[in-house]
Amino acid sequence: MESWAGLGPLLLSFKLASVSVLILLAIGLPLAWWLATTTSRSKPLAEALVALPLVLPPTVLGFYLLMLLGANGPLGKLWVQLTGHPLAFSFTGLVIASVIYSLPFVVQPLQTAFEQHGKRHLEAAIILGAPPLKAFFNTVLPVARRGLLTAIVLGFAHTLGEFGVVLMVGGNIPDETRVVSIAIYDLVESMQYGAAHRLSLVLLALSFIALILVFWFNRRWSSHA
Repeated sequence: MESWAGLGPLLLSFKLASVSVLILLAIGLPLAWWLATTTSRSKPLAEALVALPLVLPPTVLGFYLLMLLGANGPLGKLWVQLTGHPLAFSFTGLVIASVIYSLPFVVQPLQTAFEQHGKRHLEAAIILGAPPLKAFFNTVLPVARRGLLTAIVLGFAHTLGEFGVVLMVGGNIPDETRVVSIAIYDLVESMQYGAAHRLSLVLLALSFIALILVFWFNRRWSSHA
């Protein structure tokens, strides 16, 4: 039974990472495209806001997110009025926090790929008569696939392994917010080093395999470019 103790937190972490990555792509694709193509004076400010989670301590970011999502925070209070349920210390709250925390890991690889390849391919496709949206998905995304793959893997892996933010916003509620990083911390605190080692080894193996796949696909695509 002990060997399966981390299965619930591991599955919850996979669910959180999957949902977060889908939302991050929905937000990150248009945002990265705008950052890659805009000449607005507000671009440096937008880039700084996107990159802020990279330099901000997770506990600091988690604290302000807790103030935002808590029952007395502006977003948390509105959520309670609409749904009758708290946003902080819930899976939905974890998703919001994870999306904000992992945003630069998705936006920056996409922005770099779009800056290198995207604009001229989009313009060429539009000149040939393709609608802009169709040209973006059929022309820009294929040539930016290396950045897209990197964004997906980094966003997923970063969400899977996050600790400080999820602890501040979600706490440690079994089957609700107790993700695998929190479970590992609890196991170490209770001196269950064997179980902590097994869970940590799973994360280590998954991260290593994901990076191998990213490098392998990028190298293969480069050789066929």
